[in-house]
Amino acid sequence: MASDHRTPVVLCWHMHQPDYQDQSTGEFLFPWVYLHCIKDYADMAAHLEAHPDARAVVNFAPVLLEQIEEYLVQIECWRHKGTGIGDPVLAALVSESLPEPGSPGFLDLMDKCLRANADRIIKRFPPYRRLSELAGFYRARPDIQRYISVQFLEDLLVWYHLGWMGETVRRSHPVIRSLQEKGHQYSREDRLAVLDVIAELLAGIGPRYRHLEQNGQVELAMSPWAHPIMPLLLDLKSASEAIPDIRLPEHGHYPGGDQRAAWHLEEGKKVFQRFFGKQPTGCWASEGALSQSLLPLLNDHGFRWTASGDSVIHNSMKLARSKGAGDGGGSIHRPFRFAEQPLTVFFRDDGLSDLIGFTYADWHALDAVGDLVHHMENIAKDNRNNANAVISVILDGENAWEYYPENGYYFLDELYRVLENHPDLELTTYRDYLDTPDCQPEGLPHLVAGSWIYGTFSTWIGDPDKNRAWDLLCEAKQHYDKVMDNGSLNAEQKAAAARQLGLCEGSDWFWWFGDYNPAAVVKDFEHLYRRHLVNLYDAIGYPAPPSLFQPLSQGGGEPARGGAMRPGHESGEGA
Repeated sequence: MASDHRTPVVLCWHMHQPDYQDQSTGEFLFPWVYLHCIKDYADMAAHLEAHPDARAVVNFAPVLLEQIEEYLVQIECWRHKGTGIGDPVLAALVSESLPEPGSPGFLDLMDKCLRANADRIIKRFPPYRRLSELAGFYRARPDIQRYISVQFLEDLLVWYHLGWMGETVRRSHPVIRSLQEKGHQYSREDRLAVLDVIAELLAGIGPRYRHLEQNGQVELAMSPWAHPIMPLLLDLKSASEAIPDIRLPEHGHYPGGDQRAAWHLEEGKKVFQRFFGKQPTGCWASEGALSQSLLPLLNDHGFRWTASGDSVIHNSMKLARSKGAGDGGGSIHRPFRFAEQPLTVFFRDDGLSDLIGFTYADWHALDAVGDLVHHMENIAKDNRNNANAVISVILDGENAWEYYPENGYYFLDELYRVLENHPDLELTTYRDYLDTPDCQPEGLPHLVAGSWIYGTFSTWIGDPDKNRAWDLLCEAKQHYDKVMDNGSLNAEQKAAAARQLGLCEGSDWFWWFGDYNPAAVVKDFEHLYRRHLVNLYDAIGYPAPPSLFQPLSQGGGEPARGGAMRPGHESGEGA
């Protein structure tokens, strides 16, 4: 039976990709920004558009928004001026002459066009599966590669993009439907038609989410500009709050980290304003990484809320109990404030979030949503005496869906359908919830520094490879500071150097270093990190140290979901 008071539920989807562009050449070294746009960002908007009574928070990393802009600029310049597109795969899609069969360029492009989920994307489409099987045969028989037809590569290029296309696009767009029905023997005109769809979807990201926000369906939030781990910029030693014996880098602190943290917030707000025409109310600090010293900084920059994982609030409650101060017990499903800071902090239910990220992909959509909502109903019952209860589900808005059938189409459709009409649960946003009388945050004396992953910073610091990367960054920052102070750079050069430094400070490079992750992905990201650092040295006119030309990390692990997502708890178990 429905109660008079429905428990608020916030679904918060985080959209984030690091900067894949080599600023010295303008080339995108990896295509993940535009591929996630046509697959996930387009789909996530479409599901909300199809359910006007649903509500959600959508958080964008500003460096992702800038890359979407850059792709659109490059496509338009190619259309009107004939200049090259700086993404090798997109450039090949529109090229008049593809690499010769058997050449290194041919094989490299062939391999790039197979970087897709084998079970959910490649094997789903028989023509794409056949092309993949042929690619494996050609790779194993270099003696016959010269006899491959270039038509093979044309078809593979088209199917790569058809495979990555969002399910809502696949079902509704006439061009995509027509190309799928054709199946093979694609022409250059077909390839150009695919580019037109890609450009259309890229151009629609900003207006679609802006419209959803204006309708009150979506609250748009942001992360700091290049997605750095803000508490570590402020104080590397904050990592020891959750892991007292953690091994830290040789550099005891990140030079000028407080100014850099403020820079990422200011720069992020500028990009957000340009893209969405307003300032955000909330900030999902990169990876939910929070510390007590970060809270006043977020508040000073105008944010009303932030959020993290439930291990962080459990650690903070445990500390409060040990000191006999504040409410060290009770439910995590409520808003909090720390040390009388006015910023409101929410904590995701890691169990619920991990069920979506790691379990439900293999379930029937009706069963998965039924199970998830059942957990929510139980939480609501357990908190029926808490007027300030709120259930937070926060997770990656992109990487999870490639493991679901049809890119999560049935799961997301059913999730919004059930929750927008539920008698005891009410979808809302953090901004709207803050303005209700029910938002009465609980006070605790101190937030124990940590992230949504395990409640620690171990994903980004403490491992020898990660620590070495921090030492390289600290060393570069010391040279940067000297050059910025000696008057050798003009204002434009200083601004460019500050942005390049910001790219080096991003969280993703540190995420991928270490033996836990797959070797091929580690190689990609550590190369890009060193490239960004070399570009920083170029920007400040200082020679890069030889150590930057030596690989930092090798990887070799086989983590779940390829390492692109992590469970909130060490065990990875759901609710």
